[in-house]
Amino acid sequence: MLFYIILFLSIGSLWWHWKARERMKVTNLTGKYIFITGCDTGFGNMAAKTFDKKGFRVFASCLTETGAKELKAVTSNQLQTVLLDVKDSDNIKKVAAWIKAEVQSEGLWGLVNNAGITGPSAPTDWLDIEHFREPIEVNLIGLINVTINMLPLIKQAKGRIINVSSVGGRLAFSGGGYCPSKFGVEGFNDSLRRDMKAFGVKVSCIQPGLFKTPLTNPAKILKEKEVIWNQLPPSTKKQYGEEYFQKDAAKKEKLSKICLNKDISLVVECMEHALTSLYPRAHYIIGQDAKWFWTPLSRMPAAVQDFLLLRSRTKPAASHAK
Repeated sequence: MLFYIILFLSIGSLWWHWKARERMKVTNLTGKYIFITGCDTGFGNMAAKTFDKKGFRVFASCLTETGAKELKAVTSNQLQTVLLDVKDSDNIKKVAAWIKAEVQSEGLWGLVNNAGITGPSAPTDWLDIEHFREPIEVNLIGLINVTINMLPLIKQAKGRIINVSSVGGRLAFSGGGYCPSKFGVEGFNDSLRRDMKAFGVKVSCIQPGLFKTPLTNPAKILKEKEVIWNQLPPSTKKQYGEEYFQKDAAKKEKLSKICLNKDISLVVECMEHALTSLYPRAHYIIGQDAKWFWTPLSRMPAAVQDFLLLRSRTKPAASHAK
């Protein structure tokens, strides 16, 4: 009996100590410089507004002039916007040089790599290499390129790097370039975290589940998939069956409604913790679907993963699976 009491008290003490560490904050962060990519909409847009209000000096990159103007109109004079296409190496170098001139000897406290796209989501034999190329170029190569160019400034400030990945970086739930790109982000993030420890730079990975943003608009995703379906050769359509597209779309819509998280502020709160905590986490898993379905499933045997994920897909007409 005494053993169980001691065990219970030990576990309770460890839990309390962990929670206490979670609440410890870095002091004197007001006026620190942070750079956020992908601020036109979604997570990045809310993050830029939130951190601007909290006193950070925010550099917010947008892909479009419209996105930059709309963000600038609702934020303080301290926030600065800049146009950035993360697929463009010259563009990244110019933005890095501009930020270096702005921060001077202070360096860059935070880099939030948020820019990303979903790309077409469809069976692999519907796709060509270009369907894979763009999400990998944006979500992975672009993220790495931005990080490499900002690293001297981050090291100078002994700052923070936050990489936005996805549960799709833990479990490949769909065909296309999105999941491979996010698996790559996870690998880059982990190696970067270990490389930067010696320099006092802390690296965190945000792993959201399915959240309601313009990127996850079901109508947009369905339209992209329909365009690809309509361009398939007759032989491939015959293998899947003429009714496949509509039946599979209905299943995907049902799954989306079950998994969808509507409060994107949860993601921004994790970004804030990673930027301001004395002991930021290595990984932040966000969303009920991520915590209770996708992440546990990612640790299960392949047979279990396949069984559950294939239940949300329609079988092709020519299926030989048993």
